[in-house]
Amino acid sequence: MKILVAEPMAAAGLELLRAQPGWEVIASNPKEYEQHLADAEALIVRSAVKVTKQVLEKAPKLRVIGRAGVGVDNVDLAAATAAGVLVMNTPGGNAVSVAEHTLALMLAMARSIPQANASTKSGKWEKKKFLGNELRGKTLGIVGLGSIGREVARRARAFEMKIIASDPYVTREAIEDVTVNLVDLDTLYRTSDYITLHAALTNETRMMLNREAFAKMKPGVRLVNCSRGELIDVEALKEAIESGKVAGAALDVFAPEPPPPDFPLFALENVLATPHIAGSTEEAQEIVGVRIAEQLAQYLLSGVALNAVNMPALTPEQYKSIEPYITLAEKLGAFAAQVAAGSPEVVRLVYLRRLAEDNTHLIRNAGLAGVLNQWLSQRANLVNAMQIAAQRGLRVEEKHEKRAGHMDAIRLELETDKGVTTVEGAVVLGKARLLHVDGIYCEVPLSGNLIYMRNEDVPGVIGHVGTVLGRNRINIANFGLGRQDAPTEAGKPLEAVAVVETDEPVSADVLAQLYANPAVKLARAVKLP
Repeated sequence: MKILVAEPMAAAGLELLRAQPGWEVIASNPKEYEQHLADAEALIVRSAVKVTKQVLEKAPKLRVIGRAGVGVDNVDLAAATAAGVLVMNTPGGNAVSVAEHTLALMLAMARSIPQANASTKSGKWEKKKFLGNELRGKTLGIVGLGSIGREVARRARAFEMKIIASDPYVTREAIEDVTVNLVDLDTLYRTSDYITLHAALTNETRMMLNREAFAKMKPGVRLVNCSRGELIDVEALKEAIESGKVAGAALDVFAPEPPPPDFPLFALENVLATPHIAGSTEEAQEIVGVRIAEQLAQYLLSGVALNAVNMPALTPEQYKSIEPYITLAEKLGAFAAQVAAGSPEVVRLVYLRRLAEDNTHLIRNAGLAGVLNQWLSQRANLVNAMQIAAQRGLRVEEKHEKRAGHMDAIRLELETDKGVTTVEGAVVLGKARLLHVDGIYCEVPLSGNLIYMRNEDVPGVIGHVGTVLGRNRINIANFGLGRQDAPTEAGKPLEAVAVVETDEPVSADVLAQLYANPAVKLARAVKLP
């Protein structure tokens, strides 16, 4: 397995990856990494490499992208999802570093440290010019109370600042460990002496600091942005600084990066600028490098996706409990798709007993992938199954039934223009087993090569199957039988089903021989993943 590291990474993270048997780890750089994409199954990036659709097209074997850091703006998530590539990041890994840089910028603005440094080194002694302000007693408004915002709050508390925050996605109960007052954004603008941005870039937050926002702020407010350059309307900020509404701004991020030499804010003395280094400390790089290596290894070795961005993320314990049912759902979907007739229109999954209480997103995706992979050349998996289904107009439904019984089970219904095929299965002793087909009980392992038959329940059919397979030197591994409790029409024979596991696949010629018995109404070869 080839692991491609496209940007500098902590040595400890590289060592962790290289310690895995059979893994080839290529430590490259942003200018040369593309030549290694063809065989890469995993790609690790930081912020310099842009993983676009074109990059993904060069990596047909790619399974996972690990972003050593928080934001994933440099990864085309839609294209990665369409390609079935998992994207994961390391939230919180550099939170302390970014928080400390935020406070450093606030202190630098309050005490004019860069200007005083330059003045003193030039031979001047301008004590009166650089009269500063204390942070003590000032109101700090934190926009975004994720891991970084919380670390900023903890450190600002030591400066005896009054701390308020605005974040529509957190509750008061969720931030009991941080002493802050939650307020709406307008209140934060109106009352803050310092405003620091730690929000993700979304359609709602893009250019959130615009002329309208600056108009609501206190005169003399100071701004810090260690989040995303796109959060600020640069022209509006320049006007606010020149008018005196904003006393100073400290920016670690820009749009684009690097900014052009004629960036309009660089001409203003009370603007501090650093080259996106807030998270760049030895400690942070070590943490995120090791953390992304651990996450990536865990996913490739066991399927556990921690901090997944484009797939529902589960803890290792949660994944371990549902992993057998993920496998079961995929096999049920593959079985149903191979025995059904017609064009698929609806895939419906019903979770029975205790499964009805769990998060079933990955189980749903697995069942859907099992269905899709029987018809499409594009490979469906846990990451892209829902997107592929939506693109093809395939409706997906889920139901949860807490029925009485001794066994957790999954029922998958595949509705086509020709009818509905229903299969139900369970996990028995850790293995996926088929329990029912279209309401007829028929238990057999869901594995390997199968023959699915529907026939009239009359003498001679089982013997006919054995004769045909024996004549073709095909060994039977398992033979599951079931029949209706009552005939569909009065006077008609009962309908029976048979699921036969064989040691090797059966050919179309063998299926034709099975049809030679007039009681056999359907015979399909099934190959399970």
